[in-house]
Amino acid sequence: MAESVELPHRLAILPFRNKVLLPGAIIRIRCTSPSSVKLVEQELWQREEKGLIGILPVRDATETTSVGPTLSPGVGTDSGEGSSKIHLGTSDSHKFDGKNQQEFIHWHTRGVAARALHLSRGVEKPSGRVTYMVVLEGLCRFSVQELSTRGTYYTARIAPADMTKAAFSLPTQECRFALQRIICNGSATPPALERDPNYGGSGWLVEGGGEGRTRPEQVPGAHLSSSRGDQTSSSREMEQVEHDPDFMVLSRQFKATAMELISLLEQKQKTGARTKVLLETVPVHKLADIFVASFEISFEEQLSMLDSVDVKVRISKATELVDRHLQSIRVAEKITQKVEGQLSKTQKEFFLRQQMRAIKEELGDNDDDEDDVTALERKMESAGMPPDIWKHAQRELRRLKKMQPQQPGYSSSRVYLELLADLPWQKASEELELDLRAARDRLDSDHYGLVKVKQRIIEYLAVRKLKPEARGPVLCFVGPPGVGKTSLASSIAAALGRKFIRISLGGVKDEADIRGHRRTYIGSMPGRLIDGLKVRVAICNPVMLLDEIDKTGSDVRGDPASALLEVLDPEQNKTFNDHYLNVPFDLSKVVFVATANRVQPIPPALLDRMEVIELPGYTPEEKLRIAMRHLIPRVLDQHGLNAEYLQIPEAMVKLVIQRYTREAGVRNLERNLASLARAAAVRVAEQEHSLPLTKDVHHIGSPLLESRLADGGEVEMEVIPMGVSNHEISSAFRVTSPFVVDEATLEKVLGPPRYDDKETAERVSTPGVSVGLVWTAFGGEVQFVEATAMVGKGDLHLTGQLGDVIKESAQIALTWVRSRAAELKLTSTEGMNLLEGRDVHIHFPAGAVPKDGPSAGVTLVTSLVSLFSQRKVRADTAMTGEMTLRGLVLPVGGIKDKVLAAHRYGIKRVILPERNLKDLVEVPSAVLGNLEVIYYLLSGWKTCWNTLLKGVALGDSTQSYDMTSTGITLTDFWWGSTCVYFPT
Repeated sequence: MAESVELPHRLAILPFRNKVLLPGAIIRIRCTSPSSVKLVEQELWQREEKGLIGILPVRDATETTSVGPTLSPGVGTDSGEGSSKIHLGTSDSHKFDGKNQQEFIHWHTRGVAARALHLSRGVEKPSGRVTYMVVLEGLCRFSVQELSTRGTYYTARIAPADMTKAAFSLPTQECRFALQRIICNGSATPPALERDPNYGGSGWLVEGGGEGRTRPEQVPGAHLSSSRGDQTSSSREMEQVEHDPDFMVLSRQFKATAMELISLLEQKQKTGARTKVLLETVPVHKLADIFVASFEISFEEQLSMLDSVDVKVRISKATELVDRHLQSIRVAEKITQKVEGQLSKTQKEFFLRQQMRAIKEELGDNDDDEDDVTALERKMESAGMPPDIWKHAQRELRRLKKMQPQQPGYSSSRVYLELLADLPWQKASEELELDLRAARDRLDSDHYGLVKVKQRIIEYLAVRKLKPEARGPVLCFVGPPGVGKTSLASSIAAALGRKFIRISLGGVKDEADIRGHRRTYIGSMPGRLIDGLKVRVAICNPVMLLDEIDKTGSDVRGDPASALLEVLDPEQNKTFNDHYLNVPFDLSKVVFVATANRVQPIPPALLDRMEVIELPGYTPEEKLRIAMRHLIPRVLDQHGLNAEYLQIPEAMVKLVIQRYTREAGVRNLERNLASLARAAAVRVAEQEHSLPLTKDVHHIGSPLLESRLADGGEVEMEVIPMGVSNHEISSAFRVTSPFVVDEATLEKVLGPPRYDDKETAERVSTPGVSVGLVWTAFGGEVQFVEATAMVGKGDLHLTGQLGDVIKESAQIALTWVRSRAAELKLTSTEGMNLLEGRDVHIHFPAGAVPKDGPSAGVTLVTSLVSLFSQRKVRADTAMTGEMTLRGLVLPVGGIKDKVLAAHRYGIKRVILPERNLKDLVEVPSAVLGNLEVIYYLLSGWKTCWNTLLKGVALGDSTQSYDMTSTGITLTDFWWGSTCVYFPT
């Protein structure tokens, strides 16, 4: 029979601080405080097997989390669902562990009845204090209805809270011990040993000796009973729940998860399947408490499980906790297996390498890693490193020798040492004795024109000849694309007899491209400078071209332009520090040359370290000479042709320049010439050169030969020796009619002309249109400005993707014209509003191109005066200059490029500010000979409005004169402070 354990209506309460005892769980505690000792002695020790106590969780008052309503001692609550928090006032505070201060604690209103399975009493020496070691077994849940004190400990009036069957027996101790033992062995810390619940210290307590009693387990279990009415109602409720479909599904799910956990733990601990057999005899709702009590979970989760009176809620929470415990064990097992696998693999590799080394020693084979390291050491010794760097390399080498090849850092250390060994620390190319005459001839043969640039290079080479160790300036060639900046740097290297290396900086945004990555990063590498010296030239004194230095960017990875400050500074680059190299490297022997399209994007600090040499665009005459001397021979060679197959007359090249290209450089010109060469290559390749080879006769035939034979003419036969190449055979066969390019061929191959001289005249055919000169990164350009008037409210509309500066220039131009409308004879009376009842719209064509700058002020004024006076501007005149509100014309930049652009577009007259007259010295005389340059005077607002109406002027008379000092014919017309041409 089952032993009947009757649950009384009042129990002595043993508080558990931040700990919960669940039904079916077994826990061992040591009681040392006076209140706990008194309770155990009176309620358990003296009553022996019949003793029962209540375990009630309590929470420290300092914790902020509340778990329910509060109760004061002696105040009752309902015994329904929910939990309560009992608050003790200062007048009735409970002292824990002999502390002097009074503490507030919060009592949970739901606890667990427990009985003692084992009691042992001991006496501490030399204090003589009595202590108890108690093994408690949780029986069932109860709700606290009233809390009161009995001496030094508390008692409570309780009511049962669990639903149980009338004949239900608790699971055996053997089953619970077996389950708790297997789960705890899978955990980090067993929960079976607890300290005194009223003990305020820390650490686990050890059982001491003394007198003891153990409850004998003579029957399979114990039967819990209360009053007959409560028992009948609880039993009926439990039977209804067991037949609930949701309960059945939850029960099956919990059992499956629990059995999976037990199987995993038994397999891990290599025990039998006895535990699963024992679990078959335990009801599911009791099994849930036993499992959860064996886990290390938080106090809040324990309280939640204790408050789960509804068995379906309890099983659902238990399933979640068991599944979480199962997943954590699987993850830990997976990590353990992975670590053990890696260790076993490393040990296996080490064992095999040792065996391989022993076998090689027996065979006398010395080709192993040690020999490679020895060869690396010899290579490092011959590298010529400075003494301090050699010491650093020796430390790294000793570290490498101590490492195994399979270690993670072995390969990175070896690559680093190989870099140190391969760098040209002392290796330099032998410089030839500088011959300035030969250098000048080389520059003249490679580049046409650029007299000032070539003269500066000769001066640079002359200084190097007189003082080779001199730290000359860093030359920076600035100009539009296709003007020969890169080839000039190559010519400098050839003149010096040094190797040439080009490093493109266009689009570089990472500082590590210059300084390298630190070796702590995965995939780190040296910067482009160190890598280029090691791999591409292997000397320490090359000519290094930093191409497109104006196109570097910056982001979160750093600013490459700032890193270049150290590279280009002669006082710093002798100790250049690459992050990957991590030792100083001398770059002072490197000759640096930079190229850029514009100066503006280059930071001022970096620009200060370079000498800027501007390369303007070529004139049409210079392009013609460059094409005849350089481009055509190169294009023919690239396409396998020669002058016998293709002939491009000089007149056709001039037409290509005028009609198909308008650029500062010659790249588009070369592309067009390449198109003509491809057309000639097709014509030559389509000629049927049949070369049938027989054993005895070697015949060469062609359509030309066959036609001559058919006509009965004499044919010169040329014997070609055997063994010559196909190229020699094709060269030996001479075509009598080469492909000569004419104007029809140009239109057939290159298409219709893209540009003509009538474009400007057509676009300036109506009033309100003027021609301006602008500067771009690709050289000078011609910009048209169109103005029109319409009915409106006097507003100004601007279009053409304009910047703020050019918008302000347009507003200034309109204001100036309105203020002087009467003097310019644009209105009939003084004070008349020029914009009365109309709006003005100014447009800059090529709307997809952004435009900004102040140099369009004069062009805007001209366009507005032309619009309001209804007089057309001369089509052969272009202008530039900044206009002020008082009518003064200020100088602008890029005069040489703008004048060359006007010359390319066929413009005959150019209007410039007076203070820009000095800039015309840089313009080639051949260009100035075809232009009439007119300049603005700045002596007041009524100084220089040049009108050309073929005898009809808007203002005062005109006058012209010749400046023989400059050789430039200048014409000066007085009116306003700008110069405009108006034809009839």
